[in-house]
Amino acid sequence: MAVFEDLVFEGELYSDGLHKDMFDNCTFLKCDFYKSKIISCGLTDCNFIDCNLSMTDFSQSTINNVHFKNCKVLGVKFNLCHDFIFQVDFENCILDYSSFAKRKMSKTRFKNSSLKGVDFGDADLKQSRFIESELEETIFYNTNLQEVDFRSAYNYSIDLRQNMTKKARFSKDGLEGLLHQFDIIIE
Repeated sequence: MAVFEDLVFEGELYSDGLHKDMFDNCTFLKCDFYKSKIISCGLTDCNFIDCNLSMTDFSQSTINNVHFKNCKVLGVKFNLCHDFIFQVDFENCILDYSSFAKRKMSKTRFKNSSLKGVDFGDADLKQSRFIESELEETIFYNTNLQEVDFRSAYNYSIDLRQNMTKKARFSKDGLEGLLHQFDIIIE
């Protein structure tokens, strides 16, 4: 097991992945993790900027206070990460078809990101914020959405009967996404 602290990794290709390494306060800049395996690693206070993390396997990795900015994160199963600590932040990312199922991730920020087809089934998103983010075909089922801010999110469809939504915030323009299950026409 290697330990890395306060380092910047730039333009690296991680085709062999990472295994049981610890990263503290590190930055990954323009790195390519496409289909890599980041297995049983610890990532604390790290930044991924302009990286390709599509189809990356984070099985049993601890992700604590990790910020993703301008990253491609397609089809990542974050639900396979270690359960102990999971704290992330996404800005200008493409997260389409990723999974956060059963993930406890209250107060998470998704800003200017695409979350098409993302699975939040059984997740705890309490007090999270979806700021100017695309939520087409995103799955919310038995999800804790209490106090979540959806005011600037768009293209979402949320069944209020199958999710906990107390004090969640929505814009008037988003009402159609809350009423679709009633088969009514909104004009």
